[in-house]
Amino acid sequence: MKIYDVIVVGAGASGLWAAGVACKINKQVLVIDMGAQPARKVAVSGGGHCNFTNDSVARNKYFGENPHFVNGVLSRIHPKDILNWAKQNNIQWTEKTPGRYFCTGPATKVAKALVNNARSAQILSNTKVIDIDKQDLFYVQTNTNIYTARSVIIASGGLSYPVLGVSDIGYRVAKKFGHKIVPVRPALCAITTKLFPDTFSGISLDVCITIGKEKIFDAMLITHFGLGGPAIYRTTVRNLDTDIHINLLPNINVYEWLKYEKQNNGKKKITTVLSNKLPDRIAMWLIKGQAKNIADYKDADLQKLAQYMSDITISKDSFKLYNMQSAEVVRGGVSTDEISSKTLESKLCPGLFFAGEVLDITGDLGGFNLHWAFASGQITGENA
Repeated sequence: MKIYDVIVVGAGASGLWAAGVACKINKQVLVIDMGAQPARKVAVSGGGHCNFTNDSVARNKYFGENPHFVNGVLSRIHPKDILNWAKQNNIQWTEKTPGRYFCTGPATKVAKALVNNARSAQILSNTKVIDIDKQDLFYVQTNTNIYTARSVIIASGGLSYPVLGVSDIGYRVAKKFGHKIVPVRPALCAITTKLFPDTFSGISLDVCITIGKEKIFDAMLITHFGLGGPAIYRTTVRNLDTDIHINLLPNINVYEWLKYEKQNNGKKKITTVLSNKLPDRIAMWLIKGQAKNIADYKDADLQKLAQYMSDITISKDSFKLYNMQSAEVVRGGVSTDEISSKTLESKLCPGLFFAGEVLDITGDLGGFNLHWAFASGQITGENA
């Protein structure tokens, strides 16, 4: 029976990166993946252009029960390291916004580079891991065979994007060896709410969302079922144990602006004034169809309107995360309490490692999750 140095469960970004690193240090590596094509999620990420790292990578861009867990890994793998890797693999990139790196061509280039870097490994596709046991070695049972290794890296991902094929095997294996699983939920996704009428679907505007102590400045999209867009996606990766506050005009003092318009353009309809900065339908909605001249409003009424526009509140109990099918990632996963932050090895089962989304670490929108996948793959590949 062949004994591999490392078996990697999952051929996603973290698993393939780990396999490539392990192969470079002459490890015998087997990668087992349930899908027909490795790096499927990478190939569709970033709208098909793969936002693969970000200059702003730091602890405050990651979330989980213990987000400080990422410090050790992030201190060793920097955005410049990922960019050097991309350059070595002839992947050209562009910055859509400063410091946010997208693949210039299709995201399949990144997927192909990951597979190519792991070419010395044996990759089994369309193979499901059923169970993992450990005696003196690890025994990985699949739907077709049993494989043996000295170390195992669990890089099976989360439950997001189920259409691409997902599995809870990582959670089951972790639980079997004594690890706690933080309950999993959708993240980087839309929410369902009745805040705006269905007829507003398609409206996008730049807002500031406050959740807890954090402020998120980004675009919000009104959908037929609720709210989406980057601002909402970024909100859902945070802790959702508090109300969501939306400022429709975050860059101005709304009350002072309305008072100025009243004093200088008093004969204008208030809807006309509001429509200078907001979509017409939202302007009408805000004043409930009472389109009087702005001069006819008392200052107290304008102050009340300004306060509402600056703090539209969605109570924590009045919205739901849309669904796992549309979520880009998940919050939750294998608790980091019993994982070494230096090597990502289990403290309960020597030789068992965890990388990527399977862990209770989730990044903000903007390339942070792929950076974590690559960085955690690097650490596990070096140490397994």
